[in-house]
Amino acid sequence: MNYEERDSYGMYKGTLRTGPGPALMGADTLVGNDVYNGQGEDLGDVKEIMLDMGTGRVSYAVLSFGGILGMGEKLFAVPWDALTLDTVNKRFTLNVKKDRLENAPGFDSGSWPNMADQTWAKGIHDYYGTKPYSAIASA
Repeated sequence: MNYEERDSYGMYKGTLRTGPGPALMGADTLVGNDVYNGQGEDLGDVKEIMLDMGTGRVSYAVLSFGGILGMGEKLFAVPWDALTLDTVNKRFTLNVKKDRLENAPGFDSGSWPNMADQTWAKGIHDYYGTKPYSAIASA
């Protein structure tokens, strides 16, 4: 289900758009959206959006990949800046090949990492070629 189908409040109807999509979006409408790469491969869907409570910024989207009906799926924290909203197809694009995502640092639903740990965060950002917001803000 895409973000327009999840819009139970009508927040996307009649909004003025100056870019490729709404300027502000409800986080709840983004959970469940599909994620594809540039080659058109299905990389999973957004299970959760992680907010940095100190800065108020979105840090990560947690993607699920693999498994059947939620069994055996692997979760991946992907830096928010690594995702692009594809408003034509109503989904996200992650510029990574499927086999690279399969080998990415991931976790099981019962053992989430400490996403506030800076060493962990550096490894995730290095893997996806992004920079943490704190590094961008201080530059």
